[in-house]
Amino acid sequence: MTLPPALNWYRGLTWLATPALPAVLDRRARRGKEDPGRRNERLGYPDRPRPDGVLVWMHGASVGESLVLASLADALVETRPDLNILVTTGTTTSADILSRRLPPRAFHQYVPVDTPGAARRFMAHWAPDLAVFAESELWPNLIVAAHRHSVPLMLVNARMNARSIRSWHRRPDTARWLLGRFDWIGAADIRTRDGLEDLTGYRMRLPGNLKLEARPLAPPADAFTAAAEALAGRRVWLAASTHDGEDAIVLDAHKQLLARHPDACLILAPRHPERADGIALKIADAGLTALRRSAGGLPDAHCQVWLADTLGEMALWYGLAPAALIAGSLLPDIGGHNPVEASQGGSAVISGPHVASFDDLYAAYRRHNAMITAVDAGELAGAVDCIWSGSGPAQDAAMAAIAEASGGAMQKTLTAIVERLPDARGRT
Repeated sequence: MTLPPALNWYRGLTWLATPALPAVLDRRARRGKEDPGRRNERLGYPDRPRPDGVLVWMHGASVGESLVLASLADALVETRPDLNILVTTGTTTSADILSRRLPPRAFHQYVPVDTPGAARRFMAHWAPDLAVFAESELWPNLIVAAHRHSVPLMLVNARMNARSIRSWHRRPDTARWLLGRFDWIGAADIRTRDGLEDLTGYRMRLPGNLKLEARPLAPPADAFTAAAEALAGRRVWLAASTHDGEDAIVLDAHKQLLARHPDACLILAPRHPERADGIALKIADAGLTALRRSAGGLPDAHCQVWLADTLGEMALWYGLAPAALIAGSLLPDIGGHNPVEASQGGSAVISGPHVASFDDLYAAYRRHNAMITAVDAGELAGAVDCIWSGSGPAQDAAMAAIAEASGGAMQKTLTAIVERLPDARGRT
């Protein structure tokens, strides 16, 4: 098997980095980014035996892909109750979510660090009958190991933004080799389909966006009840997944809202909670009172900003807020974030103008009048006020937009997976 030069270089560099990995993982564990009790999984030493029978390995990057894969796992075990499903991810948050979300006969492991040795050990232990990668999570050594073990590969819900496509075009031989190992590729959107066709020269399938049909994890009932009681009677809105530079716009909008509605409460959920210290300083500089979620407790009547500096609680925030800004969209070069979870949670969607990473989805929202676009703090405050007054986008409109944008992606992808599975005896 002849590999492209860049791929050989990558494999050599990751092999040279192998001795340093334990120390790197330990350092990440001290920062809360790794589970120290499961470090061996990251090194390609699984902590449980392979189950008998047919095993499907599914891999995604983080929380969003986890919910997609959990929904796919639900559908798969309903169709093929004999299946065992291994789901791998790389973050502690996704591991926690999957521990509560996966159906029976499905289980989670951390994905091994992408070195030749760890990938080889992982593949030899699990010997999956089929491998399903989600979105753009293409780890070269894992793909090489799967190919060498004759494991059929599928890429579902493939998503690449314009920057990723340009990056792949700088290494076309590597892109064609890696993508050429997949027996089936399903694009989530037109941009990705066209970009993959240009890269490979092959026609690509367009099943649609699986994230639109992924079933979210409901917020814990006790946490939701306690927070709803603390905020009862107040006007609440959410700024979800903010990036650096957007917080100031959000806080300016909230000050405008407070001038009209002194009881208003903003839930500010940064995309990266490690930015919380800096955001707390900005809140204080703006003359606003705040409570940090990580500090415990619930907001009292004097709390103007609830700083949601935790991970894995977006369903809670969407359930509490009738209006939600889907951030990553107020400034260029971020690309926006997925609004579907907000709609599923009951929040009316507000977005900035910069949503290139989800342009197909936001186009459907606009066609159904299921969102409000705001370009600055004044428009953002006006959009929130509009929703509070009952004049904002209807929930039915959001559901219609999601249904249009999905196009039956789940069933199309499920059919493709089932067609590539061996019978109940597995490989012999």
